[in-house]
Amino acid sequence: MSGKVTAAKSGSFRLGGTTAIHRLGFGSMRTTGPGIWGPPEDRAEVLRTLKRLPDLGITFVDTADSYGPDIAEELIREALHPYGAMLIATKAGLARTGPSQWTPLGRPEYLIQQAHTSCHRLGVEQIGLWQLHRIDPKVPRDEQFGAVKSLIDSGIIRHAGLSQVSVPDIKAAQKVFDVASVQNRYNLADRASEDVLEYCSSQGIGFIPWFPLAAGSLTRAGSALDTIAKRHRATPGQVALAWVLKRSPVMLPIPGTSKRSHLEENVAAAGIELSDAEFASLDDDGKGIALTQQ
Repeated sequence: MSGKVTAAKSGSFRLGGTTAIHRLGFGSMRTTGPGIWGPPEDRAEVLRTLKRLPDLGITFVDTADSYGPDIAEELIREALHPYGAMLIATKAGLARTGPSQWTPLGRPEYLIQQAHTSCHRLGVEQIGLWQLHRIDPKVPRDEQFGAVKSLIDSGIIRHAGLSQVSVPDIKAAQKVFDVASVQNRYNLADRASEDVLEYCSSQGIGFIPWFPLAAGSLTRAGSALDTIAKRHRATPGQVALAWVLKRSPVMLPIPGTSKRSHLEENVAAAGIELSDAEFASLDDDGKGIALTQQ
């Protein structure tokens, strides 16, 4: 693989049919402290990592008000503002009460408040992509969707999306606002959202897989992933990411890290061109693992 590979090699996608981004983005969750709580252990290295994003052709950065909380958004502003052609996407709908603690909070007034405060922390007048981090089961779904619609109508957000949802959830939201993206857990070994990905592909909705590098036992010595990685002189994680990119043209993976070296390794995965046979072999192995975990 060439050291000159940038995220541009991953191809482009038009979010909401209008906003062009490179498909391989960056997730900022790991720029905070342990348990996604508090400041990072090495703040200087995190800032150096974030400042490297434009050089590597990354034009899509994913964050959330709950990362830290607030800290990831503040670090992104410090490192990257003004953002130029870069799209900064953020989320709200999960309250934080401590390390590794995530509580859905979808009251409309809270969601609207958090979108406004994210604007302030990011230093923007409008958020390019804002996503409902979770649908709060304690609040009527349509009330939460109505809050999203009001944010679009008031110009606080341009595009809107959903996170960790089902196909029926997406269809219900589409009756209220245009769904530009869906962010669900998905990787080579976790295919529980396969139906959601298929629906997004049919609708032209950007699918943002979180935890995209996970491969679990597929990395064992002699496995298809191990063999293909050696063939491409790559790491298993890079090949797993290359598989995700090849899986669908609406796929927008956002591998995250707090280290520059790991960031550069992830971006280099955009330069791996899997053959159809390699893709099928990995696909079969991944489906096998997913079935054993059901």
